[in-house]
Amino acid sequence: MPGFWAALTPSHDSNRICSIDKVYDELVAEGDRVAEWAHKAADTFFKKTQDKAVLDAFQEMVAWVQAETQFTSAAKAEFASVADGWLVAFARVNGLVLATQETYEPNVRNRVKIPNVCVEFDVEYAGTFDMLEDLKAKFVLSPRRRRKR
Repeated sequence: MPGFWAALTPSHDSNRICSIDKVYDELVAEGDRVAEWAHKAADTFFKKTQDKAVLDAFQEMVAWVQAETQFTSAAKAEFASVADGWLVAFARVNGLVLATQETYEPNVRNRVKIPNVCVEFDVEYAGTFDMLEDLKAKFVLSPRRRRKR
């Protein structure tokens, strides 16, 4: 299992973190080791977004993005087709803090950033490293195997 996701598993097991089905879809599309981990964790780690309140919140966010003249057409189209907006909608409906590597940029044009949507819709967010520190996540490097000569 890839290290980042492995570090999150204990916090998930104690109901401190989760992700959503839309992120699952993006992860498994890659077909790599993370996809393998996602398949194994799918039953509990990735929550369903097919709730009316989440759908309504997502639609409200998409409408806001579409109405904002600062974003390019490509940025608007991308936002409507990726998991980012769904994450914010799920966090908003469920009163959760959303963790992201992105930073707030009030004048960004070519991408709709998660923190910008969080600010607009009053959703609390935190940086990924802040989340890892708060969770006391541990990354353990395994020793490299030496090749026999």
